[in-house]
Amino acid sequence: MTVKHDEVFLERAIAIGSGEAPADLVIKNARLFNVMDGSREETDIAVCQDRIVGTYGTYEGSVTIEAKGLTAVPGFIDTHLHVESSLVTPFEFDRCVLPHGVTTAICDPHEIANVLGAEGIRYFLDASLETVMDLRINLSSCVPATSFETAGACLEIDDILPFADHEKVIGLAEFMNFPGVLARDPKVLAKLAAFQDGHIDGHAPLLSGLGLNGYLAAGIRTDHEATSAEEALEKLSKGMTILMREGSVSKDLDALAPILKSDVSAFVALCTDDRNPLDIAEEGHLDSMIRRLIGKGIRPLDAYRSASWSAANAFGLADRGMIAPGKRADIVLLNDFEDCRVEQVISAGRPVSDELFAARGTVAPVGLQSVRLDAVSAEDFDVPARNSDTSVIGVLPGKIITEHLVKRLPVADGKSLADLDQDVLKVAVVERHKGIGHVGRGFVHGFGMTRGAIASSVGHDSHNICVVGADDAAMAIAVNRVIAMNGGFAVADSDSVMAELALPLAGLMSLEPFETVKTALEALRAAAKSLGCTLEEPFLQVAFLPLPVIPHLKITDLGVFDVDKFELIDQGS
Repeated sequence: MTVKHDEVFLERAIAIGSGEAPADLVIKNARLFNVMDGSREETDIAVCQDRIVGTYGTYEGSVTIEAKGLTAVPGFIDTHLHVESSLVTPFEFDRCVLPHGVTTAICDPHEIANVLGAEGIRYFLDASLETVMDLRINLSSCVPATSFETAGACLEIDDILPFADHEKVIGLAEFMNFPGVLARDPKVLAKLAAFQDGHIDGHAPLLSGLGLNGYLAAGIRTDHEATSAEEALEKLSKGMTILMREGSVSKDLDALAPILKSDVSAFVALCTDDRNPLDIAEEGHLDSMIRRLIGKGIRPLDAYRSASWSAANAFGLADRGMIAPGKRADIVLLNDFEDCRVEQVISAGRPVSDELFAARGTVAPVGLQSVRLDAVSAEDFDVPARNSDTSVIGVLPGKIITEHLVKRLPVADGKSLADLDQDVLKVAVVERHKGIGHVGRGFVHGFGMTRGAIASSVGHDSHNICVVGADDAAMAIAVNRVIAMNGGFAVADSDSVMAELALPLAGLMSLEPFETVKTALEALRAAAKSLGCTLEEPFLQVAFLPLPVIPHLKITDLGVFDVDKFELIDQGS
């Protein structure tokens, strides 16, 4: 929705706010929650087109919403996410998340950018002009994240600068290549220099001390990777805004909730990063985070302020974050304030409804043939035996950080084998962008599976096909099904596919409604559990195994990767 705020608009806005003309929309008798002082006072709220023009008064208007008994809070702002990780298009994400009160979402499209390059960013920008929610974009800064993997694209500064002046662009997205920043890599410096007058998102897990100082000296000011209160407090003390994250895999709310006190809530915002429709349906979105924070004893003022006003300030969105005259009319009406239960949402002055979603424009999907790979065989997952102990990726449930374990594995016919007694499975990453035949092979601990395999074309950040399995035949079946679907998730046993979800848009997103995706995820989760998998969210956990910028041990299509040393480990890749 684009409103022309010219002299005619301003004349009407002033007249309505002054009580001299009827409003376009009036919310009557709401208890307005003020994120300045935490007060709640019954009042009317007057709206002119997309702008709030009157509070703490009585108004009449063309459209009236009776809100007696409801509390009005500012629309929630998700400060960092990847729409692709919702597994649906931006349009279905809009329809799925906006009813939970998220009126602004700040998206980094680097998942699709790693597959399709500038074409993927353009798709998201075009979609952002049609969504009901305000979908804002931070331009992907690290495509690919490192040189130790094969991505579908490479974006340098000249590739992203043409998008910098787009009306939906805020700045530069999470700068995850913090080793490149500290090493003063010329290509890294070129990107940072181009956005010194704008916003630059951070991504620096476990970085502290003088290294953190050097990273922040580049003008980076937010971080969503803090996983402990100690880490978050150091980053806060050095001027960073902490984006408290609670996604489908990365669950940091419990660890970070203690920092959310009255003296720091202006410098803490909320984000989901990666959250799928099944978890949204079962738990919620930012509304769930607010609910849980208040349940932990956090003041409602600090929880709601972080979800709105603090987030708006951190990203330079001065037109929102508070229900006050002159602010954007993003309003959430709650029937339960303490438990953050959403009754109705107003986005840019428009009551959210099925009819409003149906009136959106459309954007054609892209990247429908992005899996360029011949079928694999079980032999492709052979790991040559070593004469020493083997590095094994240790999965930590609810974390994307992994452990670097060392295990002695069984050997047969010159090959290292999975060891179910030690809960050690094979893991492999199969290159799918260029068909060059790379297969990185290794081992992973922590899935609990006793048979079968799980494969995914969602594999952060380069999004090759990642597969985890107890036997090579099942791994091949799962990978081949992903190939045949042009991307997706597959669970297989040693002779057949048990459950699947096609993700043909860049191998990342379904073309189906989010309700259909939710149902498919339920079947996939049940199939994984039947294989013995003990992880609550196995598919996104698989998807983060190839992310070579998150400590400590990962795997790419080039092999097992030691993130701490920032180098590949030679063990049969």
